[in-house]
Amino acid sequence: MKTLNEYLIPFIGLKLGKHQFEYEIDNKFFDNFSYHDFEQCNVKVNVVLEKKTTFMELTLKHKGTVTIPCDLTNEIFDLPIKGKIKLVVKFGDEYNDENEEMLVLPHGEYQLNVAQYIYEMIVLSIPQKRIHPGVKDGTLQNGVLEKLSELSVKKQKTEEQKNNIDPRWDKLKQLLTDK
Repeated sequence: MKTLNEYLIPFIGLKLGKHQFEYEIDNKFFDNFSYHDFEQCNVKVNVVLEKKTTFMELTLKHKGTVTIPCDLTNEIFDLPIKGKIKLVVKFGDEYNDENEEMLVLPHGEYQLNVAQYIYEMIVLSIPQKRIHPGVKDGTLQNGVLEKLSELSVKKQKTEEQKNNIDPRWDKLKQLLTDK
C-alpha cells in the first residue's frame, strides 16, 4: 500500500482543541488496499481530532452506501452502512499499534495517517452475510430464489413422516411407561 497523502493529518501546527476533517471515500481509495469486494462505494467519513497537551483523541465516523452482490441470489444491491471508531493517540519511544483503541507514536512524529483506520472501519461495518432486502421481505423475484424454494424440504412431508411412525417404536415406548 502506498502512502495516501490526503489522509495525513499534520497535528504539530494545530492548536489545542477539536479539529474536524471530512473525506469522501470511493472505489479509488480501496484500490490502494487491493480490496475489490465493492461494485461501487460512496461513503462520507468525518474525523474529529481533539488535541490535548500530552495526547490526542481521534473519533472517526462514517455513513454511506456500498454496492455489493447478494450472497444468496448474486443480485447487486445498495447496502447502507455506518460506524464509529474511537482512538487515543499517545507519544512514546517507538511506534506501537497493537492495541486497537490506542496508538503510540514516536516523540518526533508530526503527522498521523488515518487511511488504514478508515479502511478497517468501513470494511468491518459490512455484515458477513449480505442478503438483498428484497429476499428478506419477499419482494425480490429471481430464478435462484424460485429454485431454492422448489428444492427446500416441504412442511407437508415432515408432517406426513410424523404420522407414519413405525409401530415397533410404539411398542418400545410402552416398555418405558410400563415400569
